[in-house]
Amino acid sequence: MRYSSPKELYVVTYKNKLKLLVCPFEVLVKYDIESLKKHQIVKVDEVKITLELVTVYIIKGRAYFYFHFEIIVLD
Repeated sequence: MRYSSPKELYVVTYKNKLKLLVCPFEVLVKYDIESLKKHQIVKVDEVKITLELVTVYIIKGRAYFYFHFEIIVLD
């Protein structure tokens, strides 16, 4: 965790390329959750890790587990 940043996230694209995403980056909401609606595109302000080592996205000041979203990556 020493080398992680709440403003950066490395992902592997479908083309098998490593890409750095810098906050804010866009994600697609997979299904309705709280005030977010399915298919809505929202911006991730920060990336955090829980004590159980689960990634969470900070969106509009609220924390959501990463698996509620699909990252939008443009190659």
